[in-house]
Amino acid sequence: MKVALLSDCYLPRLGGIEVQVHDLARHLAGAGHAVEVFTATGNGDPARSSVPTIEDGVRVHRFDLGLPGGVPINPFAVPEIRRRLRSGGFDVAHVHMGVVSPFAMDMARVALGIGLPTAVTWHCVIDGSAPVHRALGYVGRWAERGAALSAVSTMAAARVNALVSPQHRVAVLHNGIDVDRWRRPAAMADVADGPFRIVAAQRLTARKRPEALLEVLRRTRALVPATTELHADVVGDGPLRDRLQRRLASDGVDWIHLPGRLTRTELRDLHWRSHAFVSAAELESFGIATLEARTAGVAVVVREHTGARDFVASGVSGLIADSDEGLAVELARLATAPTLLRKIQHHNHTVAPAQAWPAVVQATLAEYRRAIAQRRAP
Repeated sequence: MKVALLSDCYLPRLGGIEVQVHDLARHLAGAGHAVEVFTATGNGDPARSSVPTIEDGVRVHRFDLGLPGGVPINPFAVPEIRRRLRSGGFDVAHVHMGVVSPFAMDMARVALGIGLPTAVTWHCVIDGSAPVHRALGYVGRWAERGAALSAVSTMAAARVNALVSPQHRVAVLHNGIDVDRWRRPAAMADVADGPFRIVAAQRLTARKRPEALLEVLRRTRALVPATTELHADVVGDGPLRDRLQRRLASDGVDWIHLPGRLTRTELRDLHWRSHAFVSAAELESFGIATLEARTAGVAVVVREHTGARDFVASGVSGLIADSDEGLAVELARLATAPTLLRKIQHHNHTVAPAQAWPAVVQATLAEYRRAIAQRRAP
């Protein structure tokens, strides 16, 4: 099958969609499919050429407009992309939607307009923008035109489903994880005695609630006996990092650290040395960072009503809380209940998640077949 993946964002820009679209392209290609990526994200080349390049074995078409900050918007690329999609012999187009995705929206219209079978996947929670989507009505029109709609979790899919007629199905198409890459080696010694080590990995932006996370960690410290040493790493970068750093310094908090952005290998190694992972995000459409920690054998603690509930079973692969106070209570519980901690760690270490890439690739291909079956004439 020849597939066009269309996304505002792509590597080297860093983020959940960027990494997932890149990894999906690589795994589809590894399964024998021809894959080409169309994106408004540049690669740092000031010449900003739209001539396709081969990156990690995948042909990538970049249409970088050169806006400040590398904002991935380019409405002027539409005619050329339409020409390339029409002449490229593609079997299906797969559009990847974020919170704000003008390029992806253009691509969905283009693909459907030329009669190309089209799958559209939302990687976000559309609660805040749902009234706008509903007023504009484009999601319903895409469904009427035969687009196969999906979202990355049950929670996210329910939001999209509310925008279309009952006869149209919004599927759940999970993000994928490379289990062998993240799984802790069986020969590796157990996490050493010493401080109870907590890790979080996220963008340090208001949407991810990093300030609330710091309060959760400090509340955990208050709930755990003083004889239990704690160490926390909040991994990631973003506009709030300096403010968080100043706040920790002014309050004299020396056990919470902000190491900045780490590579995936560095983050994986940190997970292998840690006991628990925590996320305070409420509008989490999936939670790839949580899935990475769970696959690495870490006990995870997350909020109820997030996408992570698709792969976190309470008391089995992690603990679930319905408030920030609940997150702190559950972290303190793990820090003081070694039997429960070992039980969850053992499960996560020995039982692979259902979102391993081979399964996700098969689910993705099923969405492509659905898009082909639902194709409507332009």
